[in-house]
Amino acid sequence: MSRRTDNHHRAATICRAATGLPHRTCLGWAEAGLIDYRQPVPDAEDAGQRLLESLLVAELADGLREGDLRDGALFGFTSARPTRGALDLELHPAMADPVLAAVLPRIDQDYGGLRGVPGLRIVPTGRSWALIHLPGRAAVHLVHPDPDWRPVLPEHGDGLTQLWRRNRHRLHPAEAADLRECAGAGADPGSAAARDWLNSRLLRRPRLLGAAGAAHGSANVYTHGGEDLVLEWCCAVERDELERRLRRSGLAQRPGQLPERLRDQPWFPGEIAMGGAFVTLRRGPCYAPDASARRHG
Repeated sequence: MSRRTDNHHRAATICRAATGLPHRTCLGWAEAGLIDYRQPVPDAEDAGQRLLESLLVAELADGLREGDLRDGALFGFTSARPTRGALDLELHPAMADPVLAAVLPRIDQDYGGLRGVPGLRIVPTGRSWALIHLPGRAAVHLVHPDPDWRPVLPEHGDGLTQLWRRNRHRLHPAEAADLRECAGAGADPGSAAARDWLNSRLLRRPRLLGAAGAAHGSANVYTHGGEDLVLEWCCAVERDELERRLRRSGLAQRPGQLPERLRDQPWFPGEIAMGGAFVTLRRGPCYAPDASARRHG
């Protein structure tokens, strides 16, 4: 086997482990030059696509209850088909409706404002569904194991206004204001761009993240004020091993468009930094009610 062929298989193996795609699909990408062993999962080339994927990660991290995170599907997805211009995500069947309820934008009076991803709309695409972002028409296509699946979409309620129902083709003023803030108004635009790169890459690697929830089906995922991501879990995989897998998948490979930052140097073990954005990995003690039974069963 030539070194070039060996590198193709190496990239394909990492791609399969990160996304859940068949090895032959990833190998075809490697042979076509779409991926390599340094970046074995395709990045989103368009900034609008990265923004949408980043907003989805932030909302799902903070919007899903810990008990909702099933079978290691930390963001509600079991596999991904990432390309440079699009992203298909397969929904965990038990998580499909909670995912949509978390990300579709609404005004929540009890919360005190907008929740969900501003500008997000859901549209049918034949027998499937897609999440479309109005500002740039970026899209994430949803795949469900049941080909006849129809989502149970959230309704208006007491103190709850579903903006995606009332403003199907245009932004509500609250969404427009939130998007201006997301774009980095008053903040470092370089850090906002780095956050979008890093979050987008995380969403495109659901199988690797699933290792954190593999033992008990759940993990604690949250952000610092909608910014950097924190992943906490117990059992199944050691922190150093998960960090190694994520780094090997190209998660922290800095794109040429982003300048290197001093903050790119990890401050402590388990921190993966890139372009001034970072994700923190924390493995703690097991508090699962049946942990003792699992150990001694």
